[in-house]
Amino acid sequence: MAKLRFGVWLPTYAWPDAGPEHLRRLTACIGKCDEYGLDVWVIDHLLTAPGLYGVAWLEPLTALAYAAALTTRVRLATGILVLPVRHPVMLAKEISTLCHLTGGRFVLGVGPGWHAQEFASTGSRIEERGRRTDEILEAVTLLLTRPHVSYRGRYYQFEDVTIDPRPARLPELWASGGSRVPDPGERDVPFISHAVLDRIVRCGRWLSRCSGTQEWVKRDWAQVQAHARASGRGPVVFGHCNFVHLVETADHAAAVEASREPFLRVMGTHRSYEHLQECYLIGSIDRIRARIADLVDAGLEYLVLGPVTDDPGQIDLLARHLVAAFT
Repeated sequence: MAKLRFGVWLPTYAWPDAGPEHLRRLTACIGKCDEYGLDVWVIDHLLTAPGLYGVAWLEPLTALAYAAALTTRVRLATGILVLPVRHPVMLAKEISTLCHLTGGRFVLGVGPGWHAQEFASTGSRIEERGRRTDEILEAVTLLLTRPHVSYRGRYYQFEDVTIDPRPARLPELWASGGSRVPDPGERDVPFISHAVLDRIVRCGRWLSRCSGTQEWVKRDWAQVQAHARASGRGPVVFGHCNFVHLVETADHAAAVEASREPFLRVMGTHRSYEHLQECYLIGSIDRIRARIADLVDAGLEYLVLGPVTDDPGQIDLLARHLVAAFT
């Protein structure tokens, strides 16, 4: 079986009652990622998205700066940074700072987002998210590679801007996107759009979403590959991110039940638990391994796993039962 590279979505959950114990556990999780050689990824959701989640997350770039001070060898990645709620000049400065503080270990995962309130509360509209994402990527690339940059886009304009220190090389770039079961009032659709396919193929690395079914992920991957061939571009690296809770039992039903409370705390009760089991890695370790193996057979090369609790022991279980099985 082909080997996988692994990352971990840190449990940077912005629970209303988060306090010193949450910070202690988060710090321990970061240390374990560095110990096991698991790349550190952070989620970006400014607000709680009630159709999909029951929680928001800590600000991702600040969380990565904290992780940078606690690690020495793993890469530090945004997974996924919602670009349209940011300004390209400020973002370029933040990226250049993280590249500097991490010694070049920073990885940029980006996407257009989907939660309408996040755009409205930061001065844009969800209808503009795709075009804003592409403009920001273009502008940030210029700002990180040359001095005295001027830019004239539809949404962003600036004159003679120099960002220092510019990184020796651009950070590795991953683009997200894919099918999602739509919620009432949201604009996402259960298929991958042509504009998103274009962005993924230009990037050359795709981090697929976990908010559809496993079959949808594989269907999207086939579309990405076909689009790359039709565009005459090189191969795309297939990555996937998913939430998980590991229970050391061979009893699938018992593992599903033990995972119910931690999953519902993060996901909320807007979707049925049966729906969550279709989207996320829930159940016995053998069943979870089988789902991962199915994606590896389809071409998966990189997997980011997000524990739905801040228990550092979950990182130990990931390393012991999943990472060891695929590396």
